[in-house]
Amino acid sequence: MKAVLFEKFQSAPKLVTVDDPTPEPHGVVLRVAATGVCRSDWHGWMGHDSDIDLPHVPGHELAGVVEAVGNDVTKWKVGDKVTVPFICGCGSCSECHSGNQQVCLQQEQPGFTHWGSFAEYVGIHQADLNLVALPETMNFATAASLGCRFATSFRAVVDQGKVSAGQWVAVHGCGGVGLSAVMIASACGANVIGVDLDPAKLTLAKELGAVTVLNGREADVPEAIREITRGGAHVSLDALGHPSTMTNSILCLRPRGKHVQVGLMLGEHAAPTVPMPKIVGQEIELLGSHGMQAHRYGAMLDLVASGKLDPARLVGEQISLADAPQALMEMDKFRSVGATVITRF
Repeated sequence: MKAVLFEKFQSAPKLVTVDDPTPEPHGVVLRVAATGVCRSDWHGWMGHDSDIDLPHVPGHELAGVVEAVGNDVTKWKVGDKVTVPFICGCGSCSECHSGNQQVCLQQEQPGFTHWGSFAEYVGIHQADLNLVALPETMNFATAASLGCRFATSFRAVVDQGKVSAGQWVAVHGCGGVGLSAVMIASACGANVIGVDLDPAKLTLAKELGAVTVLNGREADVPEAIREITRGGAHVSLDALGHPSTMTNSILCLRPRGKHVQVGLMLGEHAAPTVPMPKIVGQEIELLGSHGMQAHRYGAMLDLVASGKLDPARLVGEQISLADAPQALMEMDKFRSVGATVITRF
């Protein structure tokens, strides 16, 4: 099969031909129909993820068709149209038994713990637990964005932030995760404020439901949000993963507000300083959010089917597998509006 592979961290990936994967007894092999290019892939390429062994094929945000099925798989057959959370549970640890596969103690992650979806085919482990059936009406480019950015935002807003109608919600960083959060929080009835440095992304945030937007270059973000909301946001998300957006997110909250950290904080930003006086004095809640379990996809897909959520609007540029190495290396430059998706193999 064709695949994008890198042999050293931070060295240019190459389009190569490698052996096709074979399914584990509990797994499947998918023919990849679409896969997103995500900032998490860039972190992996930079060497920020200790799970990656070289040489490596990245890619974790995917949708496709079941091509081969392991002997122990009972729920899926060749030809099924599916996606998969970027965190796959093992099915046997205490967290999986409690339904929290997103923090599985022995989790597998395509594109990190094993070769991923920047390829024509990808192997997925524990298929009966981790695969998600896709509606026939959903195109693959849209479906690929569900596995990481959109599902991650859904859990962050709905399950972790518990956003409700009438609340003020601030979203710091309007890339793929942030724009998804804007749409989802707006669908929940919240008043959403989008924050970014890129005017084009702020324009799209307003189109997706933000009641107002702020350019971080032009405003004191926490002060501006406290003024707009008359006291501070009820829930605020750092959808980028940077010390400045994390700090702004915490400082813009009203007393007893919730900060949800969605963007990864890795490499040189792995141990940021936090504004502890505000956290203690105003009883601020700090929450992490890391993917979403396969069994929660039904609630999200029902909202898509009803028209309340439209993830297709978040798909940006569609590129070929040959374009993926350059797109991956440029992820830290934040040039794209919406999710860049590989759809041509």
